[in-house]
Amino acid sequence: MHPTRRTLALALPVALTALVGAAPASGTAAAGTDRHDPRPTIVLVHGAFADASSWSGTIRRLQHAGYPVLAPANPLRGLAADTAYLRGVLATVDGPVVLVGHSYGGAVISGAAVGDSRVKALVYIAAFAPDKGESAAELAARFPGSTLGDTVNPQPYPLPGGGTGTELVIEQARFHQQFAADVPAADAAVMAAAQRPVATAALEEKAGGAAWKTIPSWALIATADKNIPPAAERWMARRAGSQITEADASHAVAVSRPAVVTHVILAAARATG
Repeated sequence: MHPTRRTLALALPVALTALVGAAPASGTAAAGTDRHDPRPTIVLVHGAFADASSWSGTIRRLQHAGYPVLAPANPLRGLAADTAYLRGVLATVDGPVVLVGHSYGGAVISGAAVGDSRVKALVYIAAFAPDKGESAAELAARFPGSTLGDTVNPQPYPLPGGGTGTELVIEQARFHQQFAADVPAADAAVMAAAQRPVATAALEEKAGGAAWKTIPSWALIATADKNIPPAAERWMARRAGSQITEADASHAVAVSRPAVVTHVILAAARATG
């Protein structure tokens, strides 16, 4: 064997052993979370018709500010199930947490944070903040202004235990104007193709708890939102006692105005001390 190749062959197992031995015990720690770091981990939860990539601009800015960030996939199958899934994600995080929810994701963080003393702040980005016994569908219908119902197609999907459920998808041709009117058309077309359907059961299921009653909250109101009426967002934020910021933006405010979204999240994170 060539001397250089032989040296590499002998050194590689040693290097790998050292690397594995030095690796953190959890995936979250590997992403930069340090239980001794006073900065909270910021957990970003997307809503219906979106995915975690919608947070990309916000994630880059938060990471640049030195915060550990996690943006899990929201299953969008049912409020209780999605809340339980997020609790499982939070269990992998060391130290304090700032929970951020967009749209339906606001309902998920409201339930997941109940009883979790590590969650120091809640941030609602054009989001639902239901009280116990309220559903996202009910809250959206309480105020005029949503045109979502005219743009979605119901589609059947098989349920794990048998039977058929119904999920909603925004028509791709109408996605830009409905969901992301202030996003460039080419980018909105990609978002439309990659959208995550939401089960109607998730939007109709009543919330089991409301963490905003005991945890400080911040809210960003998207004043050009066509999914959730801005009046509904504003009413929920005031009810929760949230610190409110308003932006002239579509429902996809995290995509179109990531700097504003980041500003609100950082205000919440810094307030945790």
